[in-house]
Amino acid sequence: MQKLGLIVNPIAGIGGRVGLKGSDGKEVIKKAMALGAKPVSPQRAVEAPRELVPLKEKILLVTYPREMGEDEAKKAGFAPKVIGEITSGQTTAEDTKRAAREMRDLGVDLILLAGGDGTARDVYDAIGVDIPVLGVPSGVKMHSAVFAINPWAAARIAMEFLWEELPLKETEVMDLDEEAYRRGRLSAKLYGYLLTPYEPSLIQGVKFASSTTEVERDEQAAIAKHVVEEMKPNIVYILGPGTTTRAVAEELGIRNSTLLGVDLLVDRKLVAGDVNEQQILQAIEGKPATILVSPIGKQGFIFGRGNQQLSPEVIRRVGKDNILVLATPQKLALTPVLKVDTGDAKLDDELRGYIRAITGYRQTRVVKVV
Repeated sequence: MQKLGLIVNPIAGIGGRVGLKGSDGKEVIKKAMALGAKPVSPQRAVEAPRELVPLKEKILLVTYPREMGEDEAKKAGFAPKVIGEITSGQTTAEDTKRAAREMRDLGVDLILLAGGDGTARDVYDAIGVDIPVLGVPSGVKMHSAVFAINPWAAARIAMEFLWEELPLKETEVMDLDEEAYRRGRLSAKLYGYLLTPYEPSLIQGVKFASSTTEVERDEQAAIAKHVVEEMKPNIVYILGPGTTTRAVAEELGIRNSTLLGVDLLVDRKLVAGDVNEQQILQAIEGKPATILVSPIGKQGFIFGRGNQQLSPEVIRRVGKDNILVLATPQKLALTPVLKVDTGDAKLDDELRGYIRAITGYRQTRVVKVV
């Protein structure tokens, strides 16, 4: 029997679709709930162990009570060993830390962690590199390299590690200042390391905050000039986060665009800034729309990391043919294959294939999406 731990942060990712750029802090959670946000991590946490059900006779799944893993494990098809105690509905970072320590002391072979960067930091604080940990991406921002690219990848890595002895690697846990992030400033630093099964094709890369070089700024300006010349009237342009997409707003003379949020443009004017999922859906109701996105550097995600406002419903309403990827040649050199992790497996499959990326002024490239 292999011992597999499962820790779920039940509120991870709750702020994403409502545009809050994180889930840290009671006030943020309260605001997210008031805006109609729904938990993301519980469903994401079910998907990974569900893939392991064919091997459940060979796995002792160890987890924490109720919403911290028990509910998800049972829903996936396991009869887990439940340890520890929590106050349901009032879980904290200390619960996560205690769960990690108790699983380490029980000798689990691998901990599956459903959460985001904050949850990864909590586990690092508790156990360091004592035992292997693998993240199931469930947060809003996931800059750390401990996360699989999606829950299904996490299950595959777990299987390969438990039965085929994948090597282990110390991978980066990042500390992102959420308050600065909400104000439009990306401030990320290395917090520590966790020991993670190493399967580079299935683990996301670490995302460090980095300055844009002069060459990249010129490339971004060239991309923006191309996009603006091609803009059509009466279309809602949904501008995703990032410096490359912000260059489009700057080309239009818009100086108050949102660097780390989602903005709406119509007839070359900013009509709404830092919008959430519902505001986007209302704005595009009965209207043609185009999504402009740029891949996250060193990770390659165009959906599912830091732009959850662009939800599966938003993407379906707009349509795959109306998605424009903006990427400098430098960025594509680092991430030649793009990734999607929308939380909707069927939509991810529909988006898989090839997409046109604008890489300069009147320059495009066909890029693979996986």
